[in-house]
Amino acid sequence: MFQKKLFGQRLLELREKRALSQKAVADVLGITRTQISDMENGKSGTNLDRFYQLCDYYKVSADYLLGITDDPAWRGE
Repeated sequence: MFQKKLFGQRLLELREKRALSQKAVADVLGITRTQISDMENGKSGTNLDRFYQLCDYYKVSADYLLGITDDPAWRGE
């Protein structure tokens, strides 16, 4: 089952680990800082296109962001 809270925690950790602002990530995704905040606080999820962008941007697996695994390894190009 998808857990917005875990999804948000992982997004927050990834952003902070890279010393990025919410605005910087929002600009890359073409959304608002508030939308990033809502995702990080477990208030909302995102659509499939943005989900893919997040995985690609942070170079983590979808399974990691979804909480299926604790291994963030990116298998993309």
